[in-house]
Amino acid sequence: MDGSTVQPHGGDLGVMSALFPDAFRPWIDLSTGINPWPYPLPALDPALWARLPSASDAAALQRAAMAAYGVADPDAILAAPGSQVLINGLPFLRPPGDDIAIVGPTYGEHQPAWARAGHRVRMITDLPDPAGPLPDVLLLVNPNNPDGRTHDPARLLPLLEALACRGGWMLVDEAFCDLRPDLSLAALAGRRGLLVLRSFGKFYGLGGLRLGFLLAPPDLVRAVSGRFGPWAVSGPALVVGATALSDQGWQKAMRRRLAQAMARSLSLYQKAGVELIGGTDLYALIRTRIERDLYRELGQAGLLARSFRDRPGLLRLGLPPDSVAMDRLTKVLIP
Repeated sequence: MDGSTVQPHGGDLGVMSALFPDAFRPWIDLSTGINPWPYPLPALDPALWARLPSASDAAALQRAAMAAYGVADPDAILAAPGSQVLINGLPFLRPPGDDIAIVGPTYGEHQPAWARAGHRVRMITDLPDPAGPLPDVLLLVNPNNPDGRTHDPARLLPLLEALACRGGWMLVDEAFCDLRPDLSLAALAGRRGLLVLRSFGKFYGLGGLRLGFLLAPPDLVRAVSGRFGPWAVSGPALVVGATALSDQGWQKAMRRRLAQAMARSLSLYQKAGVELIGGTDLYALIRTRIERDLYRELGQAGLLARSFRDRPGLLRLGLPPDSVAMDRLTKVLIP
C-alpha cells in the first residue's frame, strides 16, 4: 500500500450531499476518528470571546499539558492552533533537500508538507536499522492512522539516539496516543532529535477547537513559537484545553467507554463478515468484498465513511455515536 493513496481527511458533508442527493437524513459522520462523545465544555466567561488571550491562561494550559503528557521541561512544549499547523510548518525548519522517510501508509498530510518545503520524501514500510543507513528525518505515527499499527518505545529509542548523533530528527505524530499512553515518548520531551506532535481534538472530541502541542528541544520550540507570534491559541481554547487535560477522571472513564464501544463495533463487523485490518478504539479499518460497493451503500444510508484511493473495499469507520447510528450501520452491513 502506498502512503500517497491515503486520503488526507475525513469526508465533507457538503460534498457527500452532492454525491448522494437522495441519501437518508440526517447524515452521520463516521469518517473522522474523532471521539463522538466530546468533553463537556466548561462554563466560559463571555469576556474570553472579546479579549485577547491572556498570559495566565496560556500558562495554565501549559501546566495542564505538561502534567497530562509527563513533560518535565516547560521550555520543551508549545501549544499551537491544531497539530496540522505544526505539520505544515516544521518542514521549513530544515534546509531543503533533506531525506525524509515516512513509515506508511499513514496520515496523508505529512508527505505533501515535506515535499512543499523542498525535501526528498520516500515511504518506507518498517523502521530502519539503527546501525544501517538512516534518513535525515524519520517520521512515524503512533498509533498509526488508519490501521492502528503501533511502535514499541523500546524499539524507537536506539533509533532516536542514532538519528540525533547525526543531526537528524525522529518526528512522532501521537495524535491518537491518548488512547495508549504507554506508547508515548512525550516524557522524553526536550531530548535532542525528538519531536512529538500531540492532538487535542481527537480524544477529547473537540476537533473544532483547533488545539495541538509540539514537544521538542527548546531551540526548536522557540523557533516555532517565533513563527507563530503572540496569541496563536484562542482564549476559549486555552481554558477548555486546560480544564480537559486536568480532568483525569474523565480521561480514564472515556478510555473505558471507547474500548467498550469499539468492542461492540468489532462484534458487528465480525457478524457482517467484513475483514478487520486494524484500528484503535476510535476507528476500525475494514476490508469488504471487491464486488460490494460498501462506501456507496453507506452513503445512500446517510453514513459517511472514510475511503482510500486505489484500494477498493478498504474503509475506515469511526464509532457510531448512539443506538440510532448503530442500527443504521447494522442494516447496511447485515441487510
